[in-house]
Amino acid sequence: MKQFKIIFFLLFITHQLFAQTDIDAIMMEKNAFCVGPMYSYSSWKNYWEGTFKRDNQNLGTVTTQMFSVMGNYGVSQKLNLLFNVPYVTTKASAGQLRGMRGLQDLSLMVKYRPINKKIGYARLAVYGIGGISTPLTNYVADYLPLAIGLKSKTAMVRLMVDYYYNNKWFVTASGTYVFRDNITLDRNSYYTTELVLSNKVFMPNVATFNIRAGWRTQYLIAEAVFNNITTQGGFDITKNDMPFPSNRMNASSIGANFKYVFKKKDHLSLTGGAHQVIAGRNMGQSLNLNFGVFYVIDVGKKEKKDK
Repeated sequence: MKQFKIIFFLLFITHQLFAQTDIDAIMMEKNAFCVGPMYSYSSWKNYWEGTFKRDNQNLGTVTTQMFSVMGNYGVSQKLNLLFNVPYVTTKASAGQLRGMRGLQDLSLMVKYRPINKKIGYARLAVYGIGGISTPLTNYVADYLPLAIGLKSKTAMVRLMVDYYYNNKWFVTASGTYVFRDNITLDRNSYYTTELVLSNKVFMPNVATFNIRAGWRTQYLIAEAVFNNITTQGGFDITKNDMPFPSNRMNASSIGANFKYVFKKKDHLSLTGGAHQVIAGRNMGQSLNLNFGVFYVIDVGKKEKKDK
């Protein structure tokens, strides 16, 4: 039997998306609703089996495409509400395994900025972000690397600090902890480092660190990004075996993002980015690309006219 093993972690791809999201220091004004479609593409051939880097001719190149609808509503200048609804497709270029497709997980987040203080020519802001996610469909998680997700309900908390100098240059750093619920398989036994006679799988939590720096003005944002994700437990992919949802999945990536706002139509913006995994454990060495179009709607305009 030829070896079959590689890993896919969709949460990592999701965190690379760039618009008015839960991972940046952009806040929507009160009564402003930013919404639009986002497309992302991920592809990898080489991966880390534990710490050993290799490829797999039974899979060839694995590609993942995600079509998302993302939105951000400004309750106030200090408080934003966000959502994300992704549709995911997967495909392998070789072998007999068929790809999967379907709605993945609904994400709902609250973004709060309690501190926004001017210090000379700079401004320091502190953010607290909380969120939850839940599967939208009964997809199969025990089908890595071609599953569309891990099917675990999650809750996340994030602390983020942004330093903005001279209304141009910025540095943003954040740390996130993701609590993951256990999942249920369509079988009554499985093997990790020992035989488990159950259909319940303990999912280890995840910690991430993100830092981004660059140029931010009213009409243009350009930034370089470093992201690290570390699973708090789990085990390595075993020899001659398929990957498993509770594997340890670690990765570091570097990349760049941009956002352009049209000057004559400042409610319309384009976003995009590219990210490359540079180190990992039980993780594909993926190249991730994304592109989005967003429009800001002033939902309070009618109320202002009435007044």
